[in-house]
Amino acid sequence: MTIKTIPVGDLQTNCYVVYREDRDDAVVIDPGDEAEAILAALNGKKVAAVLLTHGHYDHTGALHAFAGRPIYIHAMDAMMLEDSHYSFGKAAGDTQARPKATDFLSEGQRLELAGITFEVLHTPGHTRGCVCLKSGMDLFTGDTLFDGDYGRTDLPGGSQEQMRASLRRLFTLHGCRFYPGHGPGNVIK
Repeated sequence: MTIKTIPVGDLQTNCYVVYREDRDDAVVIDPGDEAEAILAALNGKKVAAVLLTHGHYDHTGALHAFAGRPIYIHAMDAMMLEDSHYSFGKAAGDTQARPKATDFLSEGQRLELAGITFEVLHTPGHTRGCVCLKSGMDLFTGDTLFDGDYGRTDLPGGSQEQMRASLRRLFTLHGCRFYPGHGPGNVIK
C-alpha cells in the first residue's frame, strides 16, 4: 500500500491518497483544500471513494472535486457537510457547498475500497462523529491523535471525556503507524 501525504490549505491539513501499485484506483482521505494538488497526486488513478475522519471545513474543503464519487462520513458529522456553520467554515470564510455524504461510517465497519481494507474506529472527542481508519498497521487519525498531542475538545461537539476514552483505545494499538490530520505521524508505542 502506498500513502501519499498532501498538506493543504491555511491549516496545512494532511490529505492522504492511498492506493496499491497494482490497481488503477485510489482512496482519498480528508480532502481539505487545494483540489488541484490532490488530483495531481492521484497520477491518473480513479477515485474509488473519499473517506472523511470528521466534518470540519479544513478536512472537507476540496470535496466538490469529488462530487459523484462515494463519500463516507460518520452520521453524527454529516450535517457539517450541509451547513458551514457546523463545520466552522462560515467563521473561516469558507461557505462553499459540499456534496452530501453517500454513505455513513460506523464503529467496526470494514470497507474494501481500491483493493484496501479499512476498519472504522469511532473515536469521538474532537467531534461527535470523529473516526479513525485502520488498514493493517496503518491508522489515519484525523484530528483525534497528533504526534505528541490530540485534537481540540473545546469546540461544539467536542468532549474531553470522550477524547480521553478514544485516546485510551488508540494507545492499545502498539506498533501502528499513525497518520494525523495535521503535522507528522509517528508510531504508537
